[in-house]
Amino acid sequence: MRIRSWRPVLAIALLLGISLGAQTRGNRWARYEHEMQDPVDDPPDADRKGEFALGRLRYHSPMDGGRRYSRWGIDVNKGDRLFLGHLIRLTRIDVESIENIVDVATDRIFDTPWMFAGSVGDWTFSAAEAARMREFFLRGGFLMVDDFHNPREWVTFMNGIRQIDPTFDAEELRDGDPMFQAVYNLDKRVRVPGANVVHGSQVERGGIEPHWRVIRDPKGRAMVGITFNMDVGDGWEFADVPDYPEKYASEAIRLGMNYVVYAMTH
Repeated sequence: MRIRSWRPVLAIALLLGISLGAQTRGNRWARYEHEMQDPVDDPPDADRKGEFALGRLRYHSPMDGGRRYSRWGIDVNKGDRLFLGHLIRLTRIDVESIENIVDVATDRIFDTPWMFAGSVGDWTFSAAEAARMREFFLRGGFLMVDDFHNPREWVTFMNGIRQIDPTFDAEELRDGDPMFQAVYNLDKRVRVPGANVVHGSQVERGGIEPHWRVIRDPKGRAMVGITFNMDVGDGWEFADVPDYPEKYASEAIRLGMNYVVYAMTH
């Protein structure tokens, strides 16, 4: 009787184990999901290789550990995958369907020449990480940064940039710049707000005026595309949410596509 009484419990435990295993088995980045804001399961073609892979930079911040997710993991990885889906549908680029998470402490950054980083207003680098990032840019790498706001976060971001290379400086993008013309004409600036402020002031953490900035190498090639005082990552992440206005999601997708095509052609 005692043995029989345990059989239903064992059956339930086995079913739960199978269910939980099904949720994580095959998810390439399962080990990082506790650091992500919005993780989703891998699509069936997650292992297919393509000509373009979106690299999501896993950097470090003093704010990590005290939240439900890390700073680098904001909007990850649902936002990346929705954007990649649009890139697949709207271009002829051979695109991998999931992001490639790249830890700044490893040489794997050299395998992913186009990277995206969010919430960089709190990032930090060790000397070795800064040197590795500098080598990434010297080899022709491109980084898009987004979702940081207000003067304090700008200073922290630029401190990291100057640690990478003291000569790097930012400038405002002008109308007609190739980054605004690579696929779509984006000279008419549209601020992409975060989902938490999209129906209000659209100002987040005191970041009043939106900026589209860039850091160039000595030959004029853009190495870093900067969307400051806005949240393009939310435009990607909430593109399938009816409450998030389509015009902002579309602008975020167009901007990302322009930056991808620019980096692949310059």
